Amino acid sequence: MYEAITSPLNYGGLVLKNRIIFAPTSMGLPMEEQMAYLRRLAAGGCAMIIIGDVPVLPGKFGPSLYSQKGFAYYKAMVDAIHSEGCRICAQLHQSDSNLKGMLKYIPGVLTKKISMEELRPLLNQQVGPYITGLPVEKIHRITEAFGTAAEKAVEAGFDMVQVHGDRMCGSFSSSVFNHRTDAYGGSPENRARFAVEAVSAIRRRLPQLPIDYKLAVRQENPHYGNAGVLEEELPVFVPLLEQAGVTSFHVTLANHGELSDTIPPRNHPVFGDEGCFLKFCDQVRALSQLPICGVGGLGDPDFVEEQLQSGRIDCAAMSRQLIADPEWPRKVQEGRAGEIHRCVRCNKECLGGMMAHRGVHCIYERKETK
Repeated sequence: MYEAITSPLNYGGLVLKNRIIFAPTSMGLPMEEQMAYLRRLAAGGCAMIIIGDVPVLPGKFGPSLYSQKGFAYYKAMVDAIHSEGCRICAQLHQSDSNLKGMLKYIPGVLTKKISMEELRPLLNQQVGPYITGLPVEKIHRITEAFGTAAEKAVEAGFDMVQVHGDRMCGSFSSSVFNHRTDAYGGSPENRARFAVEAVSAIRRRLPQLPIDYKLAVRQENPHYGNAGVLEEELPVFVPLLEQAGVTSFHVTLANHGELSDTIPPRNHPVFGDEGCFLKFCDQVRALSQLPICGVGGLGDPDFVEEQLQSGRIDCAAMSRQLIADPEWPRKVQEGRAGEIHRCVRCNKECLGGMMAHRGVHCIYERKETK
């Protein structure tokens, strides 16, 4: 009944056993708990898990491919997910947060005069000046680090890398944040340069590695997303990224606004429908023959099957739905779609849990423990 969902796919050089991918998600869980959660997702039957926000530079916060402990953590994660017959992708990420600009807000956060909800727009205000003033020498060091990090990811056993096209790549791409007057600013071609160099650095070092690109799209009328690529600029960006070495596109809405825009609840004024970001996939499909992964409010097997059968998308990425029911792929494959715990897109324990520093969970977990 669900032939497209359950069929294998060559996804930019990597064979996936079916068309369901766990989208990159900031889980906010302790390492051991996150490892167990990811293994459960893999056992549920999805074809690949994308591990979000893997830093391309050495750092002091969170796991790092460059430290012995961090590398061992990622390798253990790879081994656990592979043991369940699932592929794993590292989302290579460079933050666009201005650490020096953040310092002045620390007293307010510590005294709780500034809430986490209030902090986000304050930090976003720092992005434009930071991107615009970043020295060219540091830009080169960062873009080259995408290549180094990709090598380390492959050494740890990752099957694929995804370049995070939001965050720093997206901020360089965006005229909202990028006000540079050199080769990295101004025209869409120049604003694409940072992302193109990041992809090229990976391709030079690893000629055969599949490279996914999280293509963050900014829309106007109404305005949503500040980073990323304007819809009308896609005809410039997509071919340049292909030429640099991208082998597939993961298409979504650009960030740097409210989190409930990129993780929209059912009652969102613009993105409340199933497959809410697939219109951006349509625009990319008109420009590229590479595999395209859609994301955004996907969960109904019949709807997902229809989008795959039509060729609108080649893969469906889910986060909240697989958090609600990690066995969604297995239940679909075994003819048990009626048993799926459907995500209701309430955002209470997933986005809400992350914002409250409890980690990502689901309302179904609460019901199961009663």
